[in-house]
Amino acid sequence: MAPIKIYKKVNTYKKKKILSIVSYVSLTIGLGFVMWAVYPMISFELYAFFFLKRKPSSPIPQSETVSALEYAKSVYASSGIFSSNLKDFSDANVWFPRGNNFPVKQDIDIKNYSLSIPKLNLTNLYVDVGGEDLSKSLIHYLPASAPGQYGNVSIFGHSSLPQLYKKNDYNTVFTFLPKITLGDKVVIDSGGVSYEYEVYDIYIVKPQEVSVLEQKFDNSYLTLVTCVPPGTYKDRLIVKAKLTTN
Repeated sequence: MAPIKIYKKVNTYKKKKILSIVSYVSLTIGLGFVMWAVYPMISFELYAFFFLKRKPSSPIPQSETVSALEYAKSVYASSGIFSSNLKDFSDANVWFPRGNNFPVKQDIDIKNYSLSIPKLNLTNLYVDVGGEDLSKSLIHYLPASAPGQYGNVSIFGHSSLPQLYKKNDYNTVFTFLPKITLGDKVVIDSGGVSYEYEVYDIYIVKPQEVSVLEQKFDNSYLTLVTCVPPGTYKDRLIVKAKLTTN
Protein backbone atom coordinates (compact mmCIF):
# COMPACT_ATOMS: atom_id res chain seq x y z
CA MET A 1 0.00 0.00 0.00
CA ALA A 2 1.48 3.32 -1.11
CA PRO A 3 1.70 6.17 1.46
CA ILE A 4 -0.71 9.06 1.05
CA LYS A 5 1.98 11.74 1.76
CA ILE A 6 5.72 11.63 1.94
CA TYR A 7 7.52 14.14 4.21
CA LYS A 8 11.10 14.89 3.26
CA LYS A 9 13.34 16.89 5.60
CA VAL A 10 14.98 19.81 3.80
CA ASN A 11 18.59 20.43 4.72
CA THR A 12 18.77 24.18 5.62
CA TYR A 13 22.22 24.03 7.19
CA LYS A 14 23.97 25.54 4.17
CA LYS A 15 21.46 28.43 3.91
CA LYS A 16 21.74 29.18 7.63
CA LYS A 17 25.51 29.09 7.41
CA ILE A 18 25.52 31.51 4.48
CA LEU A 19 23.10 33.85 6.27
CA SER A 20 25.23 33.69 9.41
CA ILE A 21 28.38 34.55 7.48
CA VAL A 22 26.66 37.44 5.69
CA SER A 23 25.35 38.75 9.03
CA TYR A 24 28.79 38.65 10.65
CA VAL A 25 30.41 40.32 7.64
CA SER A 26 27.75 43.06 7.62
CA LEU A 27 28.17 43.60 11.36
CA THR A 28 31.95 43.80 11.01
CA ILE A 29 31.70 46.32 8.17
CA GLY A 30 29.18 48.39 10.14
CA LEU A 31 31.39 48.44 13.23
CA GLY A 32 34.32 49.37 11.02
CA PHE A 33 32.48 52.40 9.67
CA VAL A 34 31.46 53.42 13.20
CA MET A 35 35.04 53.20 14.44
CA TRP A 36 36.23 55.04 11.31
CA ALA A 37 34.06 57.98 12.32
CA VAL A 38 34.27 57.77 16.11
CA TYR A 39 37.94 56.96 16.67
CA PRO A 40 39.24 60.47 15.74
CA MET A 41 36.76 61.99 18.20
CA ILE A 42 37.75 59.64 21.01
CA SER A 43 41.47 60.07 20.35
CA PHE A 44 41.08 63.87 20.32
CA GLU A 45 39.19 63.83 23.63
CA LEU A 46 41.97 61.76 25.19
CA TYR A 47 44.64 64.07 23.77
CA ALA A 48 42.72 67.14 24.95
CA PHE A 49 42.26 65.69 28.42
CA PHE A 50 46.00 65.27 28.92
CA PHE A 51 47.52 68.06 26.83
CA LEU A 52 44.98 70.86 26.23
CA LYS A 53 43.52 73.28 28.75
CA ARG A 54 39.84 73.98 29.08
CA LYS A 55 40.42 77.61 30.06
CA PRO A 56 42.92 80.35 29.22
CA SER A 57 46.11 80.33 31.27
CA SER A 58 45.34 83.84 32.48
CA PRO A 59 42.14 85.92 32.65
CA ILE A 60 41.37 88.04 29.62
CA PRO A 61 41.19 91.66 30.77
CA GLN A 62 38.24 93.89 29.99
CA SER A 63 38.55 95.77 26.73
CA GLU A 64 38.91 99.51 26.90
CA THR A 65 36.14 99.91 24.35
CA VAL A 66 33.89 96.85 24.28
CA SER A 67 33.51 94.38 27.15
CA ALA A 68 33.23 90.63 26.78
CA LEU A 69 29.68 90.84 28.05
CA GLU A 70 28.77 93.26 25.28
CA TYR A 71 30.43 91.01 22.74
CA ALA A 72 28.37 88.15 24.11
CA LYS A 73 25.33 90.14 23.02
CA SER A 74 26.72 90.68 19.55
CA VAL A 75 27.91 87.26 18.42
CA TYR A 76 25.30 84.74 17.27
CA ALA A 77 22.45 84.42 14.85
CA SER A 78 19.71 83.98 17.41
CA SER A 79 19.10 83.97 21.15
CA GLY A 80 16.29 81.42 20.85
CA ILE A 81 16.34 78.00 22.43
CA PHE A 82 16.86 76.33 19.05
CA SER A 83 20.07 78.20 18.20
CA SER A 84 23.50 76.53 18.55
CA ASN A 85 24.04 73.11 16.99
CA LEU A 86 20.84 73.13 14.93
CA LYS A 87 22.30 75.91 12.77
CA ASP A 88 24.24 75.73 9.54
CA PHE A 89 27.86 75.91 10.70
CA SER A 90 29.12 77.05 7.33
CA ASP A 91 27.74 80.41 8.50
CA ALA A 92 30.29 82.12 10.76
CA ASN A 93 27.52 83.98 12.57
CA VAL A 94 26.34 80.88 14.43
CA TRP A 95 29.58 79.83 16.13
CA PHE A 96 29.02 81.77 19.35
CA PRO A 97 25.83 82.99 21.11
CA ARG A 98 24.44 86.48 20.79
CA GLY A 99 21.40 88.62 21.37
CA ASN A 100 20.03 91.23 19.00
CA ASN A 101 20.26 94.95 18.31
CA PHE A 102 23.91 95.47 19.24
CA PRO A 103 26.06 97.41 16.78
CA VAL A 104 29.29 95.74 15.71
CA LYS A 105 32.27 98.00 15.10
CA GLN A 106 33.75 97.52 11.62
CA ASP A 107 36.12 100.34 10.78
CA ILE A 108 38.95 98.69 8.82
CA ASP A 109 39.34 99.31 5.12
CA ILE A 110 40.77 95.98 3.91
CA LYS A 111 38.49 93.35 2.39
CA ASN A 112 40.74 90.27 2.39
CA TYR A 113 44.25 88.98 3.00
CA SER A 114 46.07 85.63 3.18
CA LEU A 115 47.16 83.45 6.09
CA SER A 116 49.84 80.73 6.27
CA ILE A 117 50.71 78.22 8.99
CA PRO A 118 54.07 76.59 8.10
CA LYS A 119 53.75 73.93 10.84
CA LEU A 120 50.57 72.60 9.20
CA ASN A 121 51.79 73.12 5.62
CA LEU A 122 48.99 75.63 5.00
CA THR A 123 49.92 78.46 2.65
CA ASN A 124 48.13 81.55 1.34
CA LEU A 125 44.70 80.72 2.71
CA TYR A 126 42.13 83.32 1.68
CA VAL A 127 40.67 85.31 4.59
CA ASP A 128 37.43 87.20 3.97
CA VAL A 129 37.14 90.23 6.27
CA GLY A 130 33.66 90.38 7.80
CA GLY A 131 32.43 87.49 5.64
CA GLU A 132 30.06 84.72 6.61
CA ASP A 133 30.53 81.67 4.36
CA LEU A 134 33.15 79.35 5.87
CA SER A 135 32.83 76.90 2.99
CA LYS A 136 34.57 79.40 0.69
CA SER A 137 37.25 80.97 2.90
CA LEU A 138 38.52 81.65 6.37
CA ILE A 139 36.54 84.42 8.04
CA HIS A 140 37.94 87.44 9.91
CA TYR A 141 35.05 87.69 12.32
CA LEU A 142 33.73 90.95 13.85
CA PRO A 143 36.56 92.98 12.31
CA ALA A 144 37.66 95.86 14.53
CA SER A 145 41.39 95.94 13.79
CA ALA A 146 43.53 94.93 10.82
CA PRO A 147 46.50 92.53 10.91
CA GLY A 148 49.55 94.29 12.35
CA GLN A 149 47.46 96.81 14.27
CA TYR A 150 46.82 96.78 17.98
CA GLY A 151 43.73 94.72 18.72
CA ASN A 152 42.48 91.16 18.33
CA VAL A 153 42.07 89.62 14.87
CA SER A 154 39.73 86.61 15.22
CA ILE A 155 39.77 84.14 12.34
CA PHE A 156 37.33 81.22 12.01
CA GLY A 157 37.99 78.09 9.96
CA HIS A 158 36.17 74.79 9.45
CA SER A 159 37.45 71.39 10.58
CA SER A 160 36.29 67.85 9.82
CA LEU A 161 37.14 64.22 10.39
CA PRO A 162 40.83 63.73 9.49
CA GLN A 163 39.83 61.10 6.91
CA LEU A 164 37.93 63.78 4.98
CA TYR A 165 40.69 66.40 5.04
CA LYS A 166 41.58 68.12 1.78
CA LYS A 167 44.24 70.79 1.84
CA ASN A 168 42.44 73.20 -0.50
CA ASP A 169 38.94 72.60 0.86
CA TYR A 170 37.80 75.33 3.27
CA ASN A 171 35.28 72.89 4.77
CA THR A 172 38.23 70.95 6.21
CA VAL A 173 41.05 73.51 6.28
CA PHE A 174 41.55 73.68 10.10
CA THR A 175 41.19 69.94 10.73
CA PHE A 176 44.76 69.65 12.03
CA LEU A 177 44.85 72.93 13.94
CA PRO A 178 45.04 70.95 17.25
CA LYS A 179 48.53 69.84 16.17
CA ILE A 180 49.88 73.36 16.49
CA THR A 181 52.16 73.97 19.48
CA LEU A 182 53.42 76.89 21.53
CA GLY A 183 56.01 78.91 19.64
CA ASP A 184 54.73 77.96 16.19
CA LYS A 185 54.38 80.77 13.66
CA VAL A 186 51.35 82.10 11.80
CA VAL A 187 52.01 84.51 8.93
CA ILE A 188 49.53 87.01 7.52
CA ASP A 189 50.18 88.79 4.22
CA SER A 190 48.13 91.94 3.82
CA GLY A 191 48.66 94.87 1.47
CA GLY A 192 52.12 93.69 0.47
CA VAL A 193 53.30 93.42 4.10
CA SER A 194 53.94 90.19 6.04
CA TYR A 195 53.05 89.97 9.72
CA GLU A 196 54.45 87.09 11.77
CA TYR A 197 52.58 85.95 14.88
CA GLU A 198 53.85 83.49 17.48
CA VAL A 199 51.49 81.08 19.27
CA TYR A 200 51.52 81.61 23.04
CA ASP A 201 48.36 79.86 24.25
CA ILE A 202 46.10 76.96 23.15
CA TYR A 203 42.93 75.90 24.92
CA ILE A 204 39.34 74.71 24.52
CA VAL A 205 36.18 76.61 25.40
CA LYS A 206 32.45 76.09 25.22
CA PRO A 207 30.60 78.11 22.54
CA GLN A 208 29.14 80.31 25.27
CA GLU A 209 32.58 81.60 26.30
CA VAL A 210 32.74 84.57 23.98
CA SER A 211 35.50 86.38 25.85
CA VAL A 212 37.95 84.87 23.34
CA LEU A 213 36.62 87.38 20.79
CA GLU A 214 37.16 90.40 23.00
CA GLN A 215 39.20 93.33 21.80
CA LYS A 216 42.19 94.54 23.77
CA PHE A 217 44.63 97.09 22.45
CA ASP A 218 47.86 96.68 24.39
CA ASN A 219 49.37 94.60 21.55
CA SER A 220 48.59 92.98 18.21
CA TYR A 221 46.83 89.64 18.78
CA LEU A 222 45.62 86.84 16.52
CA THR A 223 42.94 84.32 17.56
CA LEU A 224 42.34 81.20 15.45
CA VAL A 225 39.08 79.35 16.11
CA THR A 226 37.75 75.99 14.95
CA CYS A 227 35.31 73.34 16.17
CA VAL A 228 36.39 70.26 18.13
CA PRO A 229 36.34 67.28 18.49
CA PRO A 230 36.90 66.75 14.76
CA GLY A 231 33.68 66.23 12.89
CA THR A 232 31.56 67.83 15.64
CA TYR A 233 30.53 71.30 16.82
CA LYS A 234 30.69 70.52 20.55
CA ASP A 235 33.53 72.86 21.62
CA ARG A 236 35.83 75.51 20.21
CA LEU A 237 39.61 75.20 19.94
CA ILE A 238 41.29 78.57 20.55
CA VAL A 239 44.82 79.30 19.34
CA LYS A 240 46.18 82.64 20.58
CA ALA A 241 49.17 84.31 18.94
CA LYS A 242 50.97 87.62 19.31
CA LEU A 243 52.74 89.74 16.71
CA THR A 244 56.51 89.29 16.68
CA THR A 245 57.62 91.17 13.54
CA ASN A 246 56.00 93.48 11.02
